[in-house]
Amino acid sequence: MASPMQTDIDEGLYSRQLYVLGHDAMRRMQASNLLLIGCKGLGIEIGKNLALAGVKSLSLHDPGAIQLPELSSQFYFSESDVGSNRAEVSARHLRELNPYVSVKVHTGPLDEAALKEFTVVVCADVGLEEATSLNATCHAVGALFLSAQSRGLFGNVFVDFGNDFLILDTDGEQPLSAMLSAVSQEEEGMVTTLDETRHGLSTGDMVTFTEVQGMTELNGCEPRPITVTGPYTLTIGNTKTLGAYTGGGYVKQVKMPAKESYLPLSESLSRPEFVTTDFAKEARQEDLLLGFQAVDRFLQAHNCLPLPANPEHAAEVVRLAEEINKERGARVAAVDAKLIGLMASNARGDLSPMAAVLGGIAAQEVLKACSGKFRPIKQWMVFDAVECLPAERLPAEEYELTGSRYDGQIAVFGKTFQQKLLGLNYFLVGAGAIGCEMLKNWALMGLGCGPSGCVHVTDMDSIEKSNLNRQFLFRQADVSKLKATTAAEAVSKMNPLINVKCYNTRVGPDTEEQFDDEFFEGLDGVCNALDNVQARLYVDQRCIYFQKSLLESGTQGTKGNVQVVVPHLTESYGSSRDPPEKSIPICTLKNFPNAIEHTIQWARDEFEGVFRQQAEDANSYGSDPEYLKSLKLHPGTSIATLTALRDNLVTRKAESMKECVVWARLKFEELFHNNIKQLLFNFPLDMTTSAGTPFWSGPKRAPKPQVFNAEEQLHMDFIMSAANLRAKMYSLPECRDPAVFRAALVDVMVPEFVPQQGVKIQVNEAEAAAEGAA
Repeated sequence: MASPMQTDIDEGLYSRQLYVLGHDAMRRMQASNLLLIGCKGLGIEIGKNLALAGVKSLSLHDPGAIQLPELSSQFYFSESDVGSNRAEVSARHLRELNPYVSVKVHTGPLDEAALKEFTVVVCADVGLEEATSLNATCHAVGALFLSAQSRGLFGNVFVDFGNDFLILDTDGEQPLSAMLSAVSQEEEGMVTTLDETRHGLSTGDMVTFTEVQGMTELNGCEPRPITVTGPYTLTIGNTKTLGAYTGGGYVKQVKMPAKESYLPLSESLSRPEFVTTDFAKEARQEDLLLGFQAVDRFLQAHNCLPLPANPEHAAEVVRLAEEINKERGARVAAVDAKLIGLMASNARGDLSPMAAVLGGIAAQEVLKACSGKFRPIKQWMVFDAVECLPAERLPAEEYELTGSRYDGQIAVFGKTFQQKLLGLNYFLVGAGAIGCEMLKNWALMGLGCGPSGCVHVTDMDSIEKSNLNRQFLFRQADVSKLKATTAAEAVSKMNPLINVKCYNTRVGPDTEEQFDDEFFEGLDGVCNALDNVQARLYVDQRCIYFQKSLLESGTQGTKGNVQVVVPHLTESYGSSRDPPEKSIPICTLKNFPNAIEHTIQWARDEFEGVFRQQAEDANSYGSDPEYLKSLKLHPGTSIATLTALRDNLVTRKAESMKECVVWARLKFEELFHNNIKQLLFNFPLDMTTSAGTPFWSGPKRAPKPQVFNAEEQLHMDFIMSAANLRAKMYSLPECRDPAVFRAALVDVMVPEFVPQQGVKIQVNEAEAAAEGAA
């Protein structure tokens, strides 16, 4: 089935994806061969996402010829392609997305011999009868299977990954860990964690332990199942025979593989299992599945889909749904005739936003199949967006199809709605991953494509290689070009009628002369595709002032959010804020770190102070005659600032790389040896508190002074990096030759450090605050 795994990963291209999936999952994907059956709007969305993700090969199968109405959702079809083969045209464009993915056209039969060559087989907008037959073949040869359908405002995804499908990581989250404060010796050993933060674990999770003192049998033990008894407590089974706990230690979650078995499509239609996407609509899931089956039967009987707003066709689909319900053992007491009627009326609908949503979900399920990461859908996801329809039915003539590229949309919303879209003026702020998707959807929908319509798009950034993995309007040849201009050119090819005006500036107070009152008053709405909160809040305030609707969204890994802001109807984006991140106490950061986040923040603060703040102070001293006077306004920091100025401009001014190496070596000694020796002098390892408990316990972890060793790669990495950064500050040429650094280190004289009496080190925030006030 799959070819041998590729071991090389282009981290420059896949960097953002690797943060989410990891290298192992990425290698499994790179070994996967996929077959995509169906290349209309939904199929091309799935294919585009899989090509960008970096599978090994993607084969397309679709013997059909392109028809003009398919341009409403298939962004790679143009009017000149009408009559051409769907798969051939799609493959030509998909090959441009990722040089590492082999895109082919499969024209042979879809029999066992063909399907066994593929890791996953995907059906896009294939009828359920044909999909059932293909699924049975896949089940027989061991190929994983997925089917998806988009019918107007209705859609479904079906997943069959066979028997005992192995899920290596069910949620993709980092394993949780917590510091211990106590472990009891009893039948159900009670583990108590420090009350600084909740442990976050759930009953049934598996855990192990590290650095436990006294009850050392727990260290590195086989994963134990837990029962959560509170936010800071959990039980781990029998601990009566273990040693008495004396202190320290961590409880750490262990991610355990899981297995799932799936029914084939033929059985699952009679015994469906659903993943609920909207609990307000949970009761209609069975009806929706019956509706999809009924529409398919209508298609088989008449060789066409039901017409929109056609009462006879709707009635026949409802009758077919009632027949299927009886055949399936009366899954519902009474078929929802109104809902099924809407599905019949929507059946000819072909909406690019629906294709994008369903195509994204389906492609994500395929990646789960290839990588073994994240728990797949089991087994049906049915979706509808009927709330988008007008409250009252439109007259039948509204839905008359004319053979235009917008027919798929007119079939759902009518001609008047389509004319409204053509004349809209919208402002897209940001042309990154979300911005590219929005522009594509708008071009296919016809938004801003009329004589009075326009799409305004702005983005000040240029295209980078890492963008190509998810911003599909860009190609390798576009790297270093401006995003807004390039994106606009790409969507103009998708729909030559779109009116796009590009700006390459940020939106903020400093550009209000460009994006002025007249500009905002002429808009029908604004869409944010930004990556920072400050810019979002600014645009939100402008929309409130000018009474404009705002579409707000964002993504982080596999998570995402959407907020629709309508004046006088919903709250604004800025009306609610995420709670501020919990700050790390300064004393913890400097002297008592106990989590990786503490050490990262400490390093950031140190870098900021040494390589940025000190350089800015030196530049200010040299350029501002009043600088020394201004220091008197900050008596708490003036001595430290003056000392740094003397060191950087006089006593330790660097004039060669060798002097930068000396400085780096002494900085290593200060940070990783001297400061720790002083800390342990103030607080010896055997010190106890006034309550008689060891000082170095709980969140306080005793550090160990580091002795510099030029043979330690980590030590040398610090010296080389710090020295080169120091050299950069003085405009000295950089050096990356380890031999040069080793030679320079030989002559460095490192003074012996002797801890001093009377040095005050704050133990908690109260002491730090008291010293700051003094």
